[in-house]
Amino acid sequence: MGSTAARTYLAFHHNAKLYKLSAVVSAITPFPALEEANKLLFKKGTDNDFAIVTDQTIFHPQGGGQPSDEGVMTMGDVSVFRVSMVRMDAVKDGQVLHFGRFDSSSSSIFQLGDTVEQSIDVEKRLLYSRLHTAGHVLGAAVRHLLEKEIPGFDELKASHFPDSAACEFQGSIEGKWKEPIQQKVDGYIDKAMPVEVDFWDEEDFRKNGLERLIPDRSLAPPGEKFRVVKIVGAEVYPCGGTHVDTTDLCGKTTVKKISRSKGTSRVSYAVN
Repeated sequence: MGSTAARTYLAFHHNAKLYKLSAVVSAITPFPALEEANKLLFKKGTDNDFAIVTDQTIFHPQGGGQPSDEGVMTMGDVSVFRVSMVRMDAVKDGQVLHFGRFDSSSSSIFQLGDTVEQSIDVEKRLLYSRLHTAGHVLGAAVRHLLEKEIPGFDELKASHFPDSAACEFQGSIEGKWKEPIQQKVDGYIDKAMPVEVDFWDEEDFRKNGLERLIPDRSLAPPGEKFRVVKIVGAEVYPCGGTHVDTTDLCGKTTVKKISRSKGTSRVSYAVN
């Protein structure tokens, strides 16, 4: 056990429709043996849990406002590891930690070098993808409506969790904008705009007049470009999350509430 693992290849960054994948175990650590910083990533962890690293993964780690995938890793019919939380390692750069435990029916646990099959919970992945894309649709709608109407306007952070989905903005957005935002969101959803993934360097952002979106260099692996998600006809977002192929696949997206505090506004939403 232990780890000398390299960065985990994020297979879902390149194909979000990979719901099964063979991967090689590069580290397996009992939860009690983890560094304190990594224990804090999985607050439900017990002495029965492990953190597993593989050479590649289809599991989206929690981050960027998106919940982590859940699912299983299996090795033949002798080992079943149930993944309940996935996070980026807080200590080792670029590694993905799959937290969970082995079924009581498993006759052995994984060893370094074992090839396992990863399978994600597809229903949850699709829900999270719809929520994440809908969040970008909402952000684009608010920007296009209010960028020139609200002093100091900017998009801040977002949550795409099912029970707390919301986008935050710099500036005070009055309640009167709720219906116009809903109409703009509906228009984007109804148009079935393509949602495309691309990889840009700093010059690509500049060529597209989007210098304001250039991420911190540390957010991309050394020598690699930044991942961006383009809602064709609306906006571009640096983003590591998973998405649906066209905006209509978000489903009905409802603007629930606009709240304001200390110069920022929070627009909550839901998908049906």
